[in-house]
Amino acid sequence: MIKSKSIENQIEVSWKQRLSDLNMLVKGRLTALVLFTSVMAMLIAVEGVVSFTQVLILIIGGFLVTGASNILNQVLEKDFDKLMKRTENRPLATGRMSTSSAVMLAGFMTMFGISALALFNPWAAFLGMMALVSYSFVYTPMKRISPIAVLIGAVPGALPMMIGTVAVQGEITVLAIALFAVQFLWQMPHFWAIAWLGHEDYLNAGFKLLPAENKQDRNTGLQSLIYALILIPVSLIPFYLGVTGFVSMIGLLVLGIIYAYLSWNFYKKCDRKTALQLMFGSFFYLPLALIFLLADKI
Repeated sequence: MIKSKSIENQIEVSWKQRLSDLNMLVKGRLTALVLFTSVMAMLIAVEGVVSFTQVLILIIGGFLVTGASNILNQVLEKDFDKLMKRTENRPLATGRMSTSSAVMLAGFMTMFGISALALFNPWAAFLGMMALVSYSFVYTPMKRISPIAVLIGAVPGALPMMIGTVAVQGEITVLAIALFAVQFLWQMPHFWAIAWLGHEDYLNAGFKLLPAENKQDRNTGLQSLIYALILIPVSLIPFYLGVTGFVSMIGLLVLGIIYAYLSWNFYKKCDRKTALQLMFGSFFYLPLALIFLLADKI
């Protein structure tokens, strides 16, 4: 009886570990953000009422493609993940999962994910594949070569908004480009604040992510401020296109000013407190901006 319970406990722990490993492998929280932005872009862009089936297909396709990208990223970086505290417990870094199994899983997820996006139109499938290739095979190796990697990585990071828009509009419209630009510009202060806070950890793995050579150089804060300021007029393009109304314009204007202020504060003081404030501020900016756009449209 005792032995039987022990076996059951081991099986339960094993399954919990497998689910935890899968979540780490696909980067669950990052993937959830990608799906949220993609679906919100779809709802903002659609004319009329979007069907539940369309949303479900976008979620499935987006999850599979994003998950595959994150798996391939970890396959290529498994030796470097071992050198950082924030990634040392990942399944590939620890050896709990083999590289061949991860690559096979990523392959199947890519195949089914791109096929799901192709149900909308060729543009959605093409942009999905572009996001996967640029993230896994351009951004990932570039991180050890030059800080320009952050700009490169912001392209696949912003493509989910374009994919969600293109899925219902069938082509790359001005709105698709505008939503892409919003997410692209938002990423710079967001990611540089994170990179500044984890600078030592990233350096241990040889990653060059800050536009400045050291944390005390205020160029990182200056670059964050520049992108935050550009984001303000760009975020108002949906209003000028007539997609949304006056309420969203005011909301986005206020959010943009707050985001720029947090970036300015980070530039001025260049310390842990202001970096944390900018990072947490970025967590609120994007979902609130999309909620304003959708609510005003409705």
